[in-house]
This record gives sequence, structure tokens and C-alpha cells, in this order.
Amino acid sequence: MTWELLSETLRLEHYNTRLVVFGVAFLGATAGLVGSFLLLRKQSLLGDALSHATLPGIGIAFAVMAAMGLSGKSLPGLLIGASITGLLGVLLVLAIRKTTRLKDDAAMGIVLSVFFGLGVAILKMVERIPGQSAAGLDGFIYGKTASMIWSDFVLIAIILLITIIVTIAILKELTLLCFDADFASAQGWPTLWLDIILMALVTAVTVIGLQAVGLILVIAFLITPPTAARFWTNRLGWMLFLSATIGAISGWLGVSISALYSNLPAGAIIVITAAIIFLFSMIFGTARGILPRYLRHLQLQRKVGRQHLLRSTYEILENTQNGEPLKNLPISMDLLRKHRYWGKGELPRLIRQGRSEDHIERQPSGELRLSESGFGEASRITRNHRLWELYLIKYADIAPTHVDRDADMVEHLLGAEIVHQLEAELDLSKSTIDSPHAIEPTELELQARPTT
Repeated sequence: MTWELLSETLRLEHYNTRLVVFGVAFLGATAGLVGSFLLLRKQSLLGDALSHATLPGIGIAFAVMAAMGLSGKSLPGLLIGASITGLLGVLLVLAIRKTTRLKDDAAMGIVLSVFFGLGVAILKMVERIPGQSAAGLDGFIYGKTASMIWSDFVLIAIILLITIIVTIAILKELTLLCFDADFASAQGWPTLWLDIILMALVTAVTVIGLQAVGLILVIAFLITPPTAARFWTNRLGWMLFLSATIGAISGWLGVSISALYSNLPAGAIIVITAAIIFLFSMIFGTARGILPRYLRHLQLQRKVGRQHLLRSTYEILENTQNGEPLKNLPISMDLLRKHRYWGKGELPRLIRQGRSEDHIERQPSGELRLSESGFGEASRITRNHRLWELYLIKYADIAPTHVDRDADMVEHLLGAEIVHQLEAELDLSKSTIDSPHAIEPTELELQARPTT
């Protein structure tokens, strides 16, 4: 690879490079759009069954066109044959699923393996047809991106345009089909026809994808971009946009890398590029990525630990002061250690965190004291905890002796709006709420009570 070749490739100076790059990018965008609905419909592998089911159609179409005295390699004829057997494969999957007790994965596995084996056998048979050369038909298995011509590009562009128009036109219907098909059916929506439209789009994308990446790898174009997009957003609109963008970028980068290194197959490089984007999304995706989820988990742990510390401090003050004002009173480390279970090294870490947030102050004697802001936060946290306890006792019929643990699972997620709803539901608006269950003081807390 030379800098001159790199510059020519990136600037798309050659006609064939421009044709292939834009053609595969459009294909990636189309596959990303359609694949998003397959992913949400939990039918991603249906595309795999469909792609493998196209192979017999290619061989049969070749034989039929040869018998009619036509060129057996006419691309429109081959694609029509592939579409017919592809749809037949999908229908067989649906029939097996509805008439037997087999699960989806078993039905799809049976169909794709049988059709693929049948297709390989048919391709071997058509090689013996006199006067016709079947050489190159195996390109539909592995893809032949570099041989894309203008008519292929136009076909891909038309399919992309149709897909965008259909998606915009029935986006609401497809959304409901993906997220709650039973509800859509109960409301009288034509779910069968919506499924048929979706399968027609998948078939179109799969068939035109045969030319670019081959039937074995086209499924990656349908699954990888939407799966990668899912790590970045929880909104359907953004998912469709990101999925189409990732598909287009995967196609563009894959073709460009293949053009730079002529011995690398374009189809495989496209899929590897998409897989790299998927791995990046899986790690760094803001909605579901491993690293952001881990950081959010750490943040939640810090929040839970801080609230446990402040609530424990407040409860200790209640147990040790016998009705005296709680504010600005010191608490010993021993009382905190005995009040609840702390993990190894957890309490010192939480105290350091509380001091850094100006919620806890350390006295010269070594005792701890809640600051002004710390006392207000501890009072709020304890009140919210008891509000939720009262709600669970009243409406969930949980015994007061067991409600503390159940409340502890949810209290850290209570927002201001939910707290206001709880107050209205329980008719409680006072600033302090007594615990609905007894908080037994520890022996140290009893000893710490002032004598009268």
C-alpha cells in the first residue's frame, strides 16, 4: 500500500471504487434499518434462514433460464429465483413453528441446513448443463463486491428508498408489532400483513446483499449494525438512525480497506469492520455498554452506601438521645460499626466520602458529627425510607417486621415526584415520620443514652 493509493481510495477517484463504496454503504444502511425491526422482533436469525434458503433458487433459476435458451447468469433472473426460495424458507419456518412444538431456533436450523444443502447439490448439478457455464455462481455464497456494476447500484438504491418510505409510512405499526404483537392483534391491527411486509423487506435486503457479501455473511449485515446501535440508545428513532449509519460506515470502511489490500475479500472485511464497531459499542455504548453500565453501578453503590451511612447515623441519634434534639450531636465509630453490617473497609470509605461531600465532620475526640447539610440529607433519606415502608405495609401487605429489607431495595431510587405521590397517598406531609417498626437499639446505643 502506498500513500498515493490510500489518497486515491479515500478520495474515491476511480469510478468503480465510487460505485462499490456507495453501493455497499447504501446496502449497509438498508440492512441496518430492516435489521433493527428483526432484532426488536426477536427474529434476527430468521434472516439467516432466509439467506441460506436463497441458494436453491439461484441454481433453479440458472437451470430454468438455460432451458429457455437464455443466459443462465442473468442477474435479475437469479435474484428472482433467490427471492422465491427465500420466501419459501421463511414460510416453512413459520409453518413448522405453528404446527409443531419446535422452538424458533430449531425450526430455523432445520430450514437453513436443508435448503443450504439442497442449494449446494443443485449448483453441482447445473454445472453439467451443456452450453452453459455455471462458473461464478459460488460468488453468491461468498460475495463478489468488486464486480458490482451500475445496474446493481441502482437496484440497491431503489431498495433503500423503498425501505425508508415504508419504514416512515408504517413506523408506528411496526413499533407496536415489535414491542407488543399480542396487544396489536387484540386491537385489530393486521399483524399478519405487517409481518409479511417486514419479511418482504428482509427478503429484498438479503437478496441484493448476496451480490455484495454473499449469503453466508449477509446475516451479519442484518444483525450487527442494529445490535451495535442498541448499546447507544433506548429510543427507536435514534436506534434506526444509528443502525443505518453503522451499516453504511461498515460497508464504506470494509470496501476501502479491501481496495487498499487487493488480496483481502471485501465481504469478509465488511463483516469484520462491523464486528469491530460492535465490540466498541459493546464496551463504550452510553445506554448499555459494559463500561458505562459499570460506572453507573459504581455511582449507584456510592449513593446507596452514602444513604446507608446517613440513615444509620440518624437512627443512632434517635436511639441514643431519648427525645433530645438530634442536631449537632456526636456519634462514636463503635456505634456506627454495631448498628448495621458493613463490608470490609466499607465504613471508613463511606466516612471519607461523607467528609468530602461535607455531610460528616470529624471531631477532635475522634467522634463524628453530621454537618448542617448532612443532617438535612439524613433526615430526608430516613423520611423517604419510612414513607416507602408505610406504603408497603398498607398496600403490599408486608409485615412491619419484614418491611425494612424490602424498602431498602427501592428507597435509593425514589425521586421527588414519587415522594410527593407517596405523601398524598398516605396523607403524610409532616417533616419527620416515626419508624413503622421498632428499631432495637444496640447495647452500645443503650449505654450511650444520657442519664436523667
